[in-house]
Amino acid sequence: MVKTIKRLIAVLAAAPLLCHAQSYPVKPVVLVTQFAPGSTGDTLCRIMAESMKEVMGQPVIVDNRAGAGGVLAAEYVVRAAPDGYTLLVGTTGTQIMRVHLAKNSSFDPVKDFTPITEVGETPTLWVANPSFGPNSFREMIDYARANPGTVTYGTSGIGSPHHLSGELLRQMAGVTMIHVPYKASAQALQDTVAGQLNTTFAISGLAVPSVRAGKVKALAIVRSQRFKPLPDVPTVGEIVPGFETPPAWTGLFGPAGMPVPLTTRVHAEVVRALNVPAVRTRLSEQQHFEVITNETPAAFAAQIRREIDLVGRIVKGAGIKPTE
Repeated sequence: MVKTIKRLIAVLAAAPLLCHAQSYPVKPVVLVTQFAPGSTGDTLCRIMAESMKEVMGQPVIVDNRAGAGGVLAAEYVVRAAPDGYTLLVGTTGTQIMRVHLAKNSSFDPVKDFTPITEVGETPTLWVANPSFGPNSFREMIDYARANPGTVTYGTSGIGSPHHLSGELLRQMAGVTMIHVPYKASAQALQDTVAGQLNTTFAISGLAVPSVRAGKVKALAIVRSQRFKPLPDVPTVGEIVPGFETPPAWTGLFGPAGMPVPLTTRVHAEVVRALNVPAVRTRLSEQQHFEVITNETPAAFAAQIRREIDLVGRIVKGAGIKPTE
């Protein structure tokens, strides 16, 4: 009798959550983003918002809260109600790197959010100035070994996925290269084109046109598989077996405390919107962005835990100290 009463209480308690999930959404949904208006990331959010609106039947608003490396956007979502109507378009910078690189933080990247799904990634290329002697990634590694401390590589900043990729290569291949951090990878690419840097990391949307124009040469793709627009360019892992690419995705999160039925419903709606063929094609061809979604929110949460561990190992091996 007691067990029956407890089950009844549990069912009655869950009923409002189930009803809320089944009726979701009944009002506009807000996508909070760290990307500045007009940026590549902002364009991604707006394409996603358009498709979500069509699929979900409610307005989807992009709320740009740029600044502080994504902290402003994250803080806003942390304070929001866990009702599925305020969602964070987050990056690995706020959701993974801060776990190891932020000395003081106003939020916990893990405990204060509900992971929903990875949205996708923009592949990164490791490119070089045309006058740089080595013409392949293997040749660059051999050259760096023979000439320690002479090869430069630009990144989008200390602790960025680009920087961690360079550090992981150093640890695995035993090479000593000079890291040159920038505020944005676009500036690093410009300096590589100008010959002020030997090599740099650059997102595919910026790198591919420069490679095709002969302004830089592509040495490797920094991901687990080759990149269709440049199929002859090997992955770093093909040259350095066991290399595990540091995470550099865009993902969707809610505030902590979102009920599982609601999280599952939001996940289903967003995945449906991202997998509209025309949307995938538009993102791929116009933004060089590859849509990647998780089968379940739990799978995304597990992925994040694995990647936090990976980044922790790289940071420790590199001796990178927390800031802020």
